[in-house]
Amino acid sequence: MRNSRTRTILCASALLCLLSPIARGEDTFALRPTGDSPRGFNRLFSRQVDVFGIPIFATRRTAEEKILHAAHVLAQYLDNDADGQPDNPRVTQALRKGKGAVVMFQTEREAESVFDQVHRSIPEAVWDGMHIVGLYGEETHPGGAARGVFDASYEEILHLVTSGGYAEAYPDVFGEKPGTEIADAMDRARGGRFRRVPRTYPPGAWYTYDDRSCDYACQVTEYIYWGLSSMLKAQDFPGRFADISREWRLNTPAKVREGDPALYRLLSDPRYAFPTRLPDGKYRPRKSGISP
Repeated sequence: MRNSRTRTILCASALLCLLSPIARGEDTFALRPTGDSPRGFNRLFSRQVDVFGIPIFATRRTAEEKILHAAHVLAQYLDNDADGQPDNPRVTQALRKGKGAVVMFQTEREAESVFDQVHRSIPEAVWDGMHIVGLYGEETHPGGAARGVFDASYEEILHLVTSGGYAEAYPDVFGEKPGTEIADAMDRARGGRFRRVPRTYPPGAWYTYDDRSCDYACQVTEYIYWGLSSMLKAQDFPGRFADISREWRLNTPAKVREGDPALYRLLSDPRYAFPTRLPDGKYRPRKSGISP
């Protein structure tokens, strides 16, 4: 739901990363100082944690508990059955190849300040050669659902997994361009194919995202998020429907199944191994299923 200017999603290719400590069987994540790769990142981000070879970079001001929570959420999206291995290796490999990463700031204001320094600290080819999503500590709320507070890590990290992972691993199915299976489903949900956000949507549309800075690819990213998070019951708590209904009407698993069967079919197809349980920020892999 964030303006695409501040969410920053970029794509490219890269060498494969090594498996992270969590993939080697450790029960918890460990923060470490940001190294000198990618070049220049240690000038802006002081700490990082790696999840199956996918890094989360954070500024000094970002609270440690928020960084570690984001790592656990990412791990649970990728290894939803907690056997210590990614549920869909093809997706994880695409994220590594495209240099997928999360960058964390404590506040939106800090992010705006840091982004002013990006091109002075990080070579343009490095930054533009990565697939990045941004997350703020102030919107990351471990255990927020129990308090009726939405935890934005569920959204932003899922954007990375789908846009940098599924879209690249299955370009004809989940590619973020007109004519793919997910795009055709989205066009039906919006009541037509709109390259740019229309000022008004046709009657009967159930996906009516209205941020005019969000291009067609961005609209696909948001559509998958709304569908999957609703299927995982992340949008089904008191007051939530009133908050989101101007953008999305199908906020429960039953509503998605009945109201958007094409989307439900794609996101529940076992071939793609999408998560079936909502992360709770407590990734505990079963050691018996972990490779050395």
